[in-house]
Amino acid sequence: MNLPAEHAPRRRAALAFIFVTVMLDMLAFGIIIPVLPHLIEGLIGGDIAKAASWVGWFAALFMTMQFVFSPVQGALSDRFGRRSVILISSFGLGVDFIVMALAPTLWLLFVGRLFSGACAASFSTANAYIADIVPKEKRAAAFGMLGAAFGIGFIVGPALGGFLGHWHLRLPFWVAAGLSLVNFCYGYFVLPESLPKERRAARFDWRHANPFGAVVLLRRYPQVFALAAVFFLINFAQFSLNSTYVLFIDYRFGWGPQAAGYTLGLVGLCSGLVQAVLVRRLMPKLGEGRMILIGLSLCVLGYLMFGLAPTPWLFLLAIPVFCLGGLAGPPAQSMMTHQVDPHEQGRLQGALTSLASLAGIFGPAMFANLFALFISDHAPVQHLPGAAFVLAAALLLVATLVAVRATRHPVPASAAQPTLGDVPAPEMTSPDSVEQIR
Repeated sequence: MNLPAEHAPRRRAALAFIFVTVMLDMLAFGIIIPVLPHLIEGLIGGDIAKAASWVGWFAALFMTMQFVFSPVQGALSDRFGRRSVILISSFGLGVDFIVMALAPTLWLLFVGRLFSGACAASFSTANAYIADIVPKEKRAAAFGMLGAAFGIGFIVGPALGGFLGHWHLRLPFWVAAGLSLVNFCYGYFVLPESLPKERRAARFDWRHANPFGAVVLLRRYPQVFALAAVFFLINFAQFSLNSTYVLFIDYRFGWGPQAAGYTLGLVGLCSGLVQAVLVRRLMPKLGEGRMILIGLSLCVLGYLMFGLAPTPWLFLLAIPVFCLGGLAGPPAQSMMTHQVDPHEQGRLQGALTSLASLAGIFGPAMFANLFALFISDHAPVQHLPGAAFVLAAALLLVATLVAVRATRHPVPASAAQPTLGDVPAPEMTSPDSVEQIR
């Protein structure tokens, strides 16, 4: 039985809310990026070297908390529904940002960052919500829209944070808190539950609500396990860019902070366009498997161009090529959701988020040290400051080979698509802000 026509606005608002949730969360985290190191520096007495060390610990802590709590939130959402988990996480983030805005000592700021990592794990629940309400043939486009939300936050957040931090170092934390709490209030009134009680897990199992137990879920589905390995390698390779980009372009081309900001903004803009526009348009023509392989191949080429570019213009040309590699992520994620039972979608997304967090724990240090080695006097190969990008290309080449095998023989979906209450899933795919998914 369908909901009455007057409930259509709520149905349209559901997917729009998930898009806004991801965008605002990413914006909130982006806002504090330019000011958190300076705040840490002020709290420890102005020692820059010591502050740099603490910034590294803060980053590792955040990713570790995401690694641990992503499968917990995914399992909780499978058992109790997506809505409550998303709302509690949004509210928790808002309160946590307030704590960090008021923190008079480093240890309290550290505790605040700890809880931020735990609450931010709700990204996995947002992805599970998409799997609940969007039919399988449209999921790649929906995940692409979430990727665009990440891109918007990546472009706007740091720039806004730098502007606000100019007026007061703690102002970005207050704005981040406001964004999270406004998002909570918006969701409280408009967000319906996407996972009806009859489709929920029978119980909450602690054995599966941990990052290592989540691997058991992936191993039960061979195609999902292979694509999860591809997902991990994509995220791991990404940290070559995150950890060395600014230092690399300064060393290689003499570009300062302003050029770094402009080019990173270009990366965010191109990525957003790929995720929001090209994924939707190319998906019906290419299919999921072919689009995954094309995206991975372009990503390999983009990393090689980054690492080996002899001139600034060739390096800039690598940006759109690299961003076109973003075609691989949404169809890979969509294909994985096809194989997993409806009551395990939260655990699947939690496991994937944990894999991305695991990459974030180890990737930055490895790529940063590799960059340092290849610009030192002890470099095994001279004149290769882009060695980190070359290694990233090699990792993505391995991912491409794995993806070829994983997509060669598609596996039929494991179960019928879930609905939002009594509403068929296709009717949930037309929020005004994401009408293109149709």
